[in-house]
Amino acid sequence: MVGCNEDAWRTTSVIWFENAGKAGEYGAAFTGSRQVTSNRTAPQSGMNEAGLVFSRLAAYYPRQNNPFPNRLKITDEVDYLSDILHTCSTIEEVKSYIEQYDHSVFRDDVYIYIDRSGKYLVVEPYTLIEGDEPHYVLSNFCPSITANEQARKLARYRNGEDYLKAHPVNISLAFCSALSDTMHVCRSRNGDGTLLTSIWDSQELLVNLYFYHQYDTTVQFNLKEELSKGNHRISIPGLFPENPEFKRLATYKTPFNTPFIRAGMVPLAGILVLFAFIVGVWQFRHPTPGMLRLVPLINGILIVYLFVLATNPYIFYFDAPYQHHGSVWITASSYTPFVVLLAMFPLLCFGNRWLKSGKPKPWVRNLLISNYLIYLLLIFSFAYWGLYSIWD
Repeated sequence: MVGCNEDAWRTTSVIWFENAGKAGEYGAAFTGSRQVTSNRTAPQSGMNEAGLVFSRLAAYYPRQNNPFPNRLKITDEVDYLSDILHTCSTIEEVKSYIEQYDHSVFRDDVYIYIDRSGKYLVVEPYTLIEGDEPHYVLSNFCPSITANEQARKLARYRNGEDYLKAHPVNISLAFCSALSDTMHVCRSRNGDGTLLTSIWDSQELLVNLYFYHQYDTTVQFNLKEELSKGNHRISIPGLFPENPEFKRLATYKTPFNTPFIRAGMVPLAGILVLFAFIVGVWQFRHPTPGMLRLVPLINGILIVYLFVLATNPYIFYFDAPYQHHGSVWITASSYTPFVVLLAMFPLLCFGNRWLKSGKPKPWVRNLLISNYLIYLLLIFSFAYWGLYSIWD
């Protein structure tokens, strides 16, 4: 029995079934949610007719010199991951297959393969680890470089390890779903937790799905029966009763799921650049209240932050202020919404007084008002995205 928790904020979770392409190969089922193209999804977990199961987890490994420069290059992750299940039945075969390729390209992933005998293979970017322990739990780390005490800092791993120690291990679906439930996550920001749990029975070739960290309802598929229907894909959200938490996630708009917002950020940044330049030139040549001289600076900060928002989807789901593990600058930029909010009050106060004085020309007044409206639009957007929700 192999349980896999996929933690993601995507709304495109699917399960699909692929028959063997030629004699000697195996049909397989896959789950995933990250669309590579409109009709292709990156496999996140899966099982073939030989009872070989795999799962993929995000895990960081420090970059090293490539130890496999002469191996075959992986040019299509979907084909590579699918072919392993279509052509391999044992851990030994998986290892031989993978050793043909430069798998260091998956530097942010760790894979685990388990065959019907219970043997497993952990695939890190630079290392392969074999094992045959009767029960084994893995989370978002590479075992070869992570001591157990360090791994236990991850709550989901610690919960799973403690659960196995506290309960007699068995292979019932009830036990496996309870363990998966123990290891699932559900953060305070728009869910962003365990999107899908799949529990694969490598002996009976069954898979049980649990959707969006709800463990009171399951849908079961028989691999042989599904393959007999031919190749097909099934959208997973439609298989389950309406889930208010998932509905909130599905209606939550970000630049990464709403093209209009993403496209709109470009001209908005351009307008801020233009306004910063015009206001800066005006201030250089005319007396202006000291507080209003911050406008070009704030515009510059916002331009940088808009770029950060457009390139880091995690900001919209993880706790605010967002802490980036690899960049102090991205972490620092997460305080931009607070800077803009705090600056708005004195800017409005001094700006209103200056505008009423009649000193600025009409076009300057209109430009400054437009700039303030952009600030207000961004403040409301930041609030909608929960970027002020520090109490969470």
